[in-house]
Amino acid sequence: MSLLDLFILAVGLSMDAMAVAICKGLSAPKLKLRHALVTGLYFGGFQAAMPLLGFLLGLRFRAYIESVDHWIAFVLLGFLGAKMIKDAFDDAEEVNCSFCPKAMIPMAVATSIDALVVGITFAFLKVSIIPAVSFIGVITFSLSAVGVYVGHLFGAKFRSKAELIGGIVLILMGLRILLEHLKAIDWFLGLL
Repeated sequence: MSLLDLFILAVGLSMDAMAVAICKGLSAPKLKLRHALVTGLYFGGFQAAMPLLGFLLGLRFRAYIESVDHWIAFVLLGFLGAKMIKDAFDDAEEVNCSFCPKAMIPMAVATSIDALVVGITFAFLKVSIIPAVSFIGVITFSLSAVGVYVGHLFGAKFRSKAELIGGIVLILMGLRILLEHLKAIDWFLGLL
């Protein structure tokens, strides 16, 4: 997986965290720098830890399912992408305005479940995991911290757009993995 692929994947994964961060910013009556940093640390930290956990789980089962790993990556990323697109069109849920651990941990876990699944696919793709999870964590931290400010300034109108873009990116990444494995990407790029 190239650095550009990893960047695109990291941005796609961080879109749901950014959408929740936008809502957190919207719900904060008086925004402080500490709020953006706390949100970024929770979301970025969990977004980095979950693919590492998924990678370790994937390594354990890789030998059993290596012949169909490309299909698994395609289905999982496609499912997650479709779920994010569906969520983009659902009504926004109420977000707690507190930045305490009791409020932040459930949201951080919920927004990083997709990263756990991506970590499983990393085991099949033989990705260098430490740089990958670090990159995902930093991108998510940055976009979540910015999202808190965006939400505070502009409101919730960007939440659905962020989830829609993230969903499309995940579906395209899954499709690309499948096409590369099937060697169809060379044929497709030849048509362009």
